[in-house]
Amino acid sequence: MKKLLILIFCFSILTANGQSKKIVIEVSNNWNKARTDAPVVVNLNALNLDFAVRSAIVKFEDVEIPSQLDDLTDDKNADELAFIADFSIGETKIFEVELSVAKSEKNYTSRVYAEMLISDKKGNHRYIESLTVPGTSDVYNQLHHHGPAFESELVAYRLYFDKKQTIDIYGKFNKGFEIKESQFYPTDEQLSRGFGDDVLRVSGSCGVGTLKGWNGKKAVHIEPVSTRTERIVAYGPVRAIVEVAVCGWEYQGAELGMINRYTLYAGHRDLQVDVLFSNPLGDEMFCTGVQDVKGSVSYSDHKGLIACWGTDWPVNDTVKYAKETVGLAAYVPEEYVKGEVKDKPNYLYLVGGKGKKHIRYYASFTSTKEKFGYKSPEAWFAYVKEWKGDLDNPVNVKIKE
Repeated sequence: MKKLLILIFCFSILTANGQSKKIVIEVSNNWNKARTDAPVVVNLNALNLDFAVRSAIVKFEDVEIPSQLDDLTDDKNADELAFIADFSIGETKIFEVELSVAKSEKNYTSRVYAEMLISDKKGNHRYIESLTVPGTSDVYNQLHHHGPAFESELVAYRLYFDKKQTIDIYGKFNKGFEIKESQFYPTDEQLSRGFGDDVLRVSGSCGVGTLKGWNGKKAVHIEPVSTRTERIVAYGPVRAIVEVAVCGWEYQGAELGMINRYTLYAGHRDLQVDVLFSNPLGDEMFCTGVQDVKGSVSYSDHKGLIACWGTDWPVNDTVKYAKETVGLAAYVPEEYVKGEVKDKPNYLYLVGGKGKKHIRYYASFTSTKEKFGYKSPEAWFAYVKEWKGDLDNPVNVKIKE
């Protein structure tokens, strides 16, 4: 009993000494469109707290809403708090947040999913969270679906664990989750139940929004490197975060350390892509964009937005599988755009950021499988123009402690 009283007393001291903190967040939608599942992100490091945040409770009008804390730097401390919310045009909402050093056992229903699997000698798949290999090691076929896969209700992606580091896509007929069951390769029985499937044969292209090197004539892969790492940073419930990191990338006379971080929010089809460098960039030039799908038509605003619409077989098996029609898009903010080019497999923007260590851009896609998606190039191109406007005008977040 005496030990219990001492523990309660110690916890009271911790709380009194600032081991929990309440803040108020004012979020405004100043854009000319209503928002659904708009991301709200709080940089915890900017709050200058004197304790490590282990749990958070977010409430709107006294009703708790799902949120998550993410450790982006892998130092075992939360760096960001994230949640999503809907807003009408011009609406401002007030959220009350309690941050605490105490751990929480809360489990919200997740609206995203992520997995990474490695196969043993018997072909059994084992869940892993991170894998680092020397740059000379080829583990592409040891990883099921060749790297991490992740999804929202609308779409699914996977990242190749090799020099290509390509973003590949999985289209769905219906909204919902499929990757845990299909593991990116649906069976005939699952297909008969309406499962989606791989909808793009990316080959050596940039797929949708993959960052590549640029040799002056064409996109090139991320090689040679000292080490390559892929890991799942966050599994939800609000957003899935997956990373590809390379050390010692010998590129354009420099040796680069680079992290490509992909964030997929609940209710979204688009990826937020953050490229983080270990040192400020010099004159290095990169590229990203979308694959030139066979027979595609394309759209560009020549200011960072590129999209295409095309139809092709998604795999080499042209007997069992039918052709797939997809719309692809990438958007690079103009400050990073250094030119617009075309190589054989891709529509591209040249990307640079002298003196910068962080570049953010976006990628998205649709498949005509979708009962909820876009059915023509005209509809897709109209959508991506609106998408760019939404990205350029995010909700405004103010912290009121």
